[in-house]
Amino acid sequence: MAWQTNDSRIVYENPWISVREDAVTGPAGDGIYGVVTLRHPAVFVVAVDERERVCLVTLDRYTVGPSIEVPAGGSDGEDPLPAAQRELLEETGLRADEWTPIGTMNALNGVTVAPEHVFLARGLHAADGEARAEEGIEDVSWVPFDEALRMVADGRISDGETVAALAFAGIRLGRFR
Repeated sequence: MAWQTNDSRIVYENPWISVREDAVTGPAGDGIYGVVTLRHPAVFVVAVDERERVCLVTLDRYTVGPSIEVPAGGSDGEDPLPAAQRELLEETGLRADEWTPIGTMNALNGVTVAPEHVFLARGLHAADGEARAEEGIEDVSWVPFDEALRMVADGRISDGETVAALAFAGIRLGRFR
């Protein structure tokens, strides 16, 4: 059975998200469905250096506390590639010579409309300046790719988008055979 939207109203919005409440008819009958829509797609960067190490950032998320993640952020209306390049620079102070789109995904697609683009960045080098303090980055670290996968397995990396981005990179880099 396809979902039918009987009524819809915006209950909250700001420059980044919109929250609507829909009266729906679905597989279980009539009900209410809440949907969060991100105004712009997000971007995720799996930056891998010449020693096959992944760049990870540690930050304190308002919602969950400390989190180890790949560099990421909102596209702010930009095309995904320039947004990914900007986020890598802002969060790590790095630029990359090679950019490869490696996947797209939808975050929490049961309750959100949140498209995301994942890039593999290679040929990394320090840029002029450093990561901006307002990004909230507490640490930038380099972890061997296999260790990053162990960090997922043992729960040190619990950010769903980072887990998925590392999976896309692992597939592209031939790590899962």
